[in-house]
Amino acid sequence: MSGFAGGCRCRAIRYTCSADAYQARYCQCSDCRRLSGSGHAALLYVRDATHALRVTGAPRRYDTHADSGNVLTRRFCGTCGAPLYMTNSGVPGMVIFHAGSLDDPSLFKPTHAIFTASAPDWDILDPALERFPRRKPRPA
Repeated sequence: MSGFAGGCRCRAIRYTCSADAYQARYCQCSDCRRLSGSGHAALLYVRDATHALRVTGAPRRYDTHADSGNVLTRRFCGTCGAPLYMTNSGVPGMVIFHAGSLDDPSLFKPTHAIFTASAPDWDILDPALERFPRRKPRPA
């Protein structure tokens, strides 16, 4: 992958990221479930992406505490409500993109699921995915 682009449903907000993702995962924490309206969120993680991210339009901001205890700053479209990306106070510089906002959704290739202890019984994920009941340890 050599960077990627995406945006919201109504196209009021667009982004490009020139950095590559290092991880793709499903998150089944209570916050992600509520945000997605589903049993999990599909997320693409980019290290040190704050310098590589370019946004046009004015995303709205919502701060919340994740199950990890960190503050998540979520960005979304104030017009159509589409979730776009977020940052996590526990990992400065990292940007986490919602896979549903990608122009090319085939870039999302999940390898594991986190906060699986919070998963509802009806949210069936690929059984081959590695699972972490709380969260995935940070890569070295």
